[in-house]
Amino acid sequence: MKKIFQLLLSLTMAYSVMAQPIENPMLWADVPDPDIIRVGDTFYLISTTMHLMPGAPVMTSKDLKNWETIGYVFDRLTDSPKYDLQEGTVYGRGQWATSLKYHDGKFWALFAPNESGPMADTYIFTAERAEGPWTIHSRLRHFHDATLFFDDDGTPYVFYGTGEMCQLSRDLKSVVEGSNRHYFQREADERGLLEGTRVIKHNGTYYALLISHVYAPGRHRREVCYRTKDLNGTWEKAVILESDFGGFSYLAQGTIVDTEEGDWYGIMFQDRNGVGRVLTLSPVRWIDGWPMLGDENGKVPATMRPYRSGQPATSIVCADEFTSSKLGLHWQWNHNPIDAAWSLTERPGWLRLKTARVVPHLYLAPNTLTQRMEGPQCSGDIAIDISHMKDGDCAGLAAFNSDSSVLTVKKNGKRLTLVMSEQKVSLTEREKAVENVEENVIETIELTPLLSARSSKLIFLRLNGDFRPGLGDVANFFYSLDGQEWTRIGTKNYRMNFDWRRFFMGTKFGIFNYSTKKTGGYVDIDAFNYKVIRE
Repeated sequence: MKKIFQLLLSLTMAYSVMAQPIENPMLWADVPDPDIIRVGDTFYLISTTMHLMPGAPVMTSKDLKNWETIGYVFDRLTDSPKYDLQEGTVYGRGQWATSLKYHDGKFWALFAPNESGPMADTYIFTAERAEGPWTIHSRLRHFHDATLFFDDDGTPYVFYGTGEMCQLSRDLKSVVEGSNRHYFQREADERGLLEGTRVIKHNGTYYALLISHVYAPGRHRREVCYRTKDLNGTWEKAVILESDFGGFSYLAQGTIVDTEEGDWYGIMFQDRNGVGRVLTLSPVRWIDGWPMLGDENGKVPATMRPYRSGQPATSIVCADEFTSSKLGLHWQWNHNPIDAAWSLTERPGWLRLKTARVVPHLYLAPNTLTQRMEGPQCSGDIAIDISHMKDGDCAGLAAFNSDSSVLTVKKNGKRLTLVMSEQKVSLTEREKAVENVEENVIETIELTPLLSARSSKLIFLRLNGDFRPGLGDVANFFYSLDGQEWTRIGTKNYRMNFDWRRFFMGTKFGIFNYSTKKTGGYVDIDAFNYKVIRE
C-alpha cells in the first residue's frame, strides 16, 4: 500500500508539473530583438543589451518556459572611450539585434552597433560552445538589424535593413562584390522601417520575417513575411501576425523555431513601458506554406501547453549571496567596468564596490551593477556595509533608467544621510554625451544618529517594482536598520518610464558606489535578495 501511495503521489506531482502552462509573456522582462535557434534538444536565445557589459547574452532552455543565461558573446567593447563612460556614452547604442546561428559545428553571432563611423562596423563572432569563449572572426561594414544566414550548400548571406541582402565570402571576412541588392520594396503605407530581419529555410523555401510599421487607418504594428524558392527570384509577402496582447499595443519582431518533433513556435517581443520589451510565445500554424503565428484567431494566447515537462525551474533574474569568486551571469555592468574597482574575494561572501573615478552623478559612475526587473511584480533588496565610505561618496540602490528613482547613502564629512531622489538625464543626440542631470530630492533621512548606537554600519535597502497592466509601472523604496522592519521612503508609486531616444531599455535594478570628491572609499554588499510575485 505504501508503494502504491508513493507511486500515486509521484504521478500527481508529475502531472502537476506537466499541467503548469507556459504563461505569456514567456519572459516578462527586457529581452528585445530576439533571435532563437535549436541545436539538438536545446533552444538558444540571444538578445540586445546595448550599453550593458558583458553584452549579447546567450540564454538557453529545454522547454521554452524556463530560461537561464549561460554566457555572453563579449566581455566588453573597446572601439571608443565612450564605452568606458568617457568622452561621451553609448546609452541606447552599443550592441543591437544580434543574429545567432549554428553552422558546421560552430555557433556564430553577428551584430552591428547603432553608431556611426568605425564604431558602427559589424562584428562577427564564433564559438565552439554557446557558453563561450567567443572570439571575433571578422569586422565588416555596417548592416542594420541584420541576420546571418547559411544556405544548404554553406553559402553565407546577410539580410539587413529594409529588404536588403548580400552574399559573404565563404570565410565570412568580406562581402562578395556586386552581390548587394534589394529583394523587396516596402508598400506605400509602410513609411517606417521594415527591420529586425530573421531568415530561415523550410521545405526548400526561404522565409524572411520582419517587423512592419504602418500608418494607415486600421493598420497596426505587425510581423510580415517574405518568401521565395529562389534567392534571385521574386519574393511574395504575407502578414503573419497582427495582434495586440494583454492590454498593451500590437507586437512584432522576432523569429520562429522548430522542435525535434517538427512543431513550430514564434517568439515576438512587445513594448511594455517601464519593464521594457518582453517576449511572447505563440504556436505557428503552417497555412498554404505561410508560418502564421497565434491561435486560431491569429492572436497571441495567454497560455500555452508546455512543450516539455519535468524541467527544473530557472530564471534570467536571480538572487545572489556573492559566495562565488566569479560574478554571476545574471549581472551586467553599466558600460565597461573598471575591473580593479570591484571584488568578490577581498571580503569573501560580499561584493566590494570601490570608488575609482570622481564623477558628478550616477549617469557617469563606473561599475554600476544591474539586473533586469520582472513582471508582474518583483522585489530586490541589498544589505550594504557603509563603514568605509569617504567624504563625497554616494552608494545605494536605483530603479535605473534614463529617468531613475534612486535611494542613496551620501557621506558629507562625518555626516551620513539616506536620500531618496528622482533623477533624469539629458543626452546629446549624436555623441550621447550627458548634457544635464535633473535631481529632485524627495526625502532625506539623517543616518548618523540612527547608526551611532550600533556596532556596525549596515543598512538595508529595498526596491519593489509593479508592472501589472493598468497600474502604471511603479517603483517603491524602503529602508531598514535590521533587515526585519522596513520603512517606506520617498514618493509612493514612482512612475518608471521607457524612452527609446535615450536608454531604449527597461528599468533595471542598479547597485552603485561612486565618488564626487576623492577616490579610495568602498562599500560591501552582503547579498541581493530577490523574488518575483506572480499572484
